[in-house]
Amino acid sequence: MCTCITYLNNDFYFGRNLDLDCSFGETVTITPRSFPLIFRKAGQQDHHYAMIGMASANDSFPLYAEAVNEKGLAMAGLNFPGNAFYQQPDGKGLEIASFEVIAWILGKCASVTEAEEYLDEMKIVDLAFSDQMPPAPLHWMLADRERCLVLEAVRDGLKIYENPFGVLTNNPPFEYHRMNMNNYMNLTAESPQNRFADRLELKPYAQGMGALGLPGDASSVSRFVRAVFLKWNSVAPKEEKANVSQFFHILDSVAMVRGSVVTEQGTYDITTYSCCANTRTGVYYYKTYDDSQVRAVDMHETDLDGNVLIQR
Repeated sequence: MCTCITYLNNDFYFGRNLDLDCSFGETVTITPRSFPLIFRKAGQQDHHYAMIGMASANDSFPLYAEAVNEKGLAMAGLNFPGNAFYQQPDGKGLEIASFEVIAWILGKCASVTEAEEYLDEMKIVDLAFSDQMPPAPLHWMLADRERCLVLEAVRDGLKIYENPFGVLTNNPPFEYHRMNMNNYMNLTAESPQNRFADRLELKPYAQGMGALGLPGDASSVSRFVRAVFLKWNSVAPKEEKANVSQFFHILDSVAMVRGSVVTEQGTYDITTYSCCANTRTGVYYYKTYDDSQVRAVDMHETDLDGNVLIQR
């Protein structure tokens, strides 16, 4: 269970909550331009765009949960069980394993429009990183300052959707989320007006009643609606500290509190970390469940021409 959002307020920001019942060995990882990205079926990128994001601690390949590259293109993978379907590789077209998608696109493409040129031939194939790490069922949000897409690998192939909301959560598929948003068009951040009946004297008795009906539970559909409402009604000064603070406030509104969501296995989903990247500056901000202090890692303070993964 995860929530990913974009935020444009002078600069453009991209980030997410990662909601799990355990850690996956995550660490902030910078992939410099000359680190060899070796793909199972799609060749090798010896030179590519540098990128930063949260990845599993692995020296051989950056297993990113989300990342942003030096050109301002960002991408995240979110849990999509029951709907994700990866094809068997057959040597035809552009075959990318699910764990390779983020690194391949961000390594090669500078914009959503540029990435779109490859999506028609791209197939997400059923290959595991290792015997201990089977393919995770994912869908992805891909965004830059101008556009946002959702990628869903299903039985019918790779579906690409324009995402006007700049938000993604989990099941059901994006088409449902897009239709469901029409159920909330009457919500407003302003004080509501009586439209129930002209002859009844009805008036608000508290602030915030214009958003009565905004869902507050932790389900993916409710988190989608809540994140969209808060994002699109957000007001903040157009400066870095305020933008980053506002971004995390939005993510906090859809975060998992330990004990509030019990999985079928009897474990607790929590927001293991939240992150926010300024896609122009390459600064990656993050905080964890047990440490709410926001930390920052600047990819440009490292040797971006190097050939070794940098983990912080």
